[in-house]
Amino acid sequence: MAGENPTTTEYIQHHLTNLTFGELPAGYMRDDGTVLTESMWTIAHGSSEATAMGFNAFHVDSLAWSFGLGLIFCLLFRAVAKSASSDVPGKLQNFVEIIVEFVDNNVKDMFHGRNPLVAPLALTIFVWVFLMNLMDLIPVDVVPELMMALGVPYQKIVPSTDPNVTLGMALGVFILMIYYAIKIKGVGGFVKELTLHPFNHPVFIPVNLFMELVGLLAKPFSLGLRLFGNMYAGEMIFILIAVMYSAGLFFGLFGGLLQVGWAIFHILVITLQAFIFMVLTVVYLSMSHEDH
Repeated sequence: MAGENPTTTEYIQHHLTNLTFGELPAGYMRDDGTVLTESMWTIAHGSSEATAMGFNAFHVDSLAWSFGLGLIFCLLFRAVAKSASSDVPGKLQNFVEIIVEFVDNNVKDMFHGRNPLVAPLALTIFVWVFLMNLMDLIPVDVVPELMMALGVPYQKIVPSTDPNVTLGMALGVFILMIYYAIKIKGVGGFVKELTLHPFNHPVFIPVNLFMELVGLLAKPFSLGLRLFGNMYAGEMIFILIAVMYSAGLFFGLFGGLLQVGWAIFHILVITLQAFIFMVLTVVYLSMSHEDH
């Protein structure tokens, strides 16, 4: 963190900064005054260095936490599947079966087609996004302070507060949408859908193409930015509440009550956002499978 007694602005900026790995260009002056004689791949110390690294930089913390949570999901569900029994099931098996049945029923209601990929994809998205969102309930200072003690300057542990993660997932869904739209309807059918809807006349092809492309491209952006916006706002509220702990005993106690109340309410938010991401994914894929 920026100093032993950071200001409120420094505290907030520190907690909202990703651990970034990238290439600093030759001639760049680092925060400690060192001027690079040649380009160098390194960890960014500050937002200015992260900005100088440009588009090819990696958010190491977002990648590590999202990969680790995805691995936990795979290993946990695999272990339950391998140990599943038709006898009296354990609590964990019951819990997993409830989630699988919940997702499967929603897919059956929303997806009007035949594709064995959709239900497993919906299950993966729901559980994975939920686990990423769930990290928001860990007190904001615990992991960053621990990582700083180990020499790691920054650490954001909620991957869904990183637009690179949410838009990356949305881009994956978008690629599947385009793939199945072309596979089901053919290239000609897909092009006709873009050019002859909603006005089925050659004169309106430019208007149709503009409206359909805007609607098509809006899907992944709305999918990714909705999740990012809600989770980022929730994380910001946790950080602002944590600032109150340094304002004296009264505000510290009041902040503690706010923290508990917001955490309880946030359980609904993180679950709802995972569900919405899953539902929109299934709906968009269902639209791609419809052949009029």
